[in-house]
Amino acid sequence: MNRLVLRRNVWHLLLIPLCLVWIYPFVWMISAAFKTPREMLIGGLALLPDDATLDNFRRAWTTAKFSTYTANTVTYSIAVVVLVLLVASTAGYALARPGLPGKKVLVGLLVATMFIPHGYTIIPTFLLVNGLGLGNGLLGAALAQAGPALVVPVLLFMGFFSGIPKELEEAARIDGAGYLRTYWKVMLPLAKPVLGTVALMNFIGAWNAFFIPLVFTLGNPDLRTLGVGMYGFYGQDTTDWTGLAAAACISVIPIVVVFLFLQKTFVEGIAGAVKS
Repeated sequence: MNRLVLRRNVWHLLLIPLCLVWIYPFVWMISAAFKTPREMLIGGLALLPDDATLDNFRRAWTTAKFSTYTANTVTYSIAVVVLVLLVASTAGYALARPGLPGKKVLVGLLVATMFIPHGYTIIPTFLLVNGLGLGNGLLGAALAQAGPALVVPVLLFMGFFSGIPKELEEAARIDGAGYLRTYWKVMLPLAKPVLGTVALMNFIGAWNAFFIPLVFTLGNPDLRTLGVGMYGFYGQDTTDWTGLAAAACISVIPIVVVFLFLQKTFVEGIAGAVKS
């Protein structure tokens, strides 16, 4: 017992410095958000500001329009999550059914698309979304973001639904439930861990997205998201580093809060999908 405790303490002593090194840049970013530009540039690695100020946050929130960008990002991220959950859960449920014709080919094609970079498909994606009349809008950007993000969620749902006993579906059908009702009333409530995992993964991905929102908001800068808005702090000759640090804090804090609320569901969903 004593040997186990000693071994655990040794590992803690080894890992604590690594953790401190790992989180130091994040803590320094938060510290820089409260410093003046001069103090940030000459302050070196010091973390505590000599003269703390909130001017950087005011400048980021009002002058750089991060209040608008935050609202846009929330709308955009929620739209992406809703689209992914709707399509991935139904597709995963269908692919989990035994005897589906061409199932292996469909799964193979899905997996193959994971290796195609977004940059290679952005032009046809833009033309398709623009043809639907959704260009230069958050909904069009959400559609473009949700499409390539579907593969892993579909596989997660497929693995989870495959592990549910068939007798449960058969009992629902004996009670008169149709295909859609069985999916909505019986199967989907059982998939809450996967729903939480997929929602969290895609919310984080959409929140931090840059390329897709950049392309679809070029013609309407007021619809920019936080990731695109960060580039407003880079000038032709100078960069507002303290404003950028404050903007980064505004961008990061909501996603950290969301993760803390959903981390248990996230772990349960990943564990359930792996077991399946």
